[in-house]
Amino acid sequence: MLAVIKTGGKQYLVKKGDKIKIEKIEGKEGSAAKFSEVLFLGDEKSVKVGNPFLKGAVVEGKILKQAKAKKVWGIKYKAKKRYKVKFGHRQMFTEVEITKI
Repeated sequence: MLAVIKTGGKQYLVKKGDKIKIEKIEGKEGSAAKFSEVLFLGDEKSVKVGNPFLKGAVVEGKILKQAKAKKVWGIKYKAKKRYKVKFGHRQMFTEVEITKI
């Protein structure tokens, strides 16, 4: 069984047992996470497509880790003005294992 879920403004194709990194959601490690914005459910026999979401469909998962991604460096620069600023950013993410579709 495959499902397409929407969380954090992005869409993910998942199946039972998958581990995915998503934008940070609230919850502690080991707690359950429910995704109610399901866009697609399907297997070899049947396909259900939402408009935009499927009513009553829920994908459940378990939060494995709350962490920060690797640092990304950015630079602001203005030509001929001796102005340069270097900055870094680390985005928070949540790692989730899909337990039930």
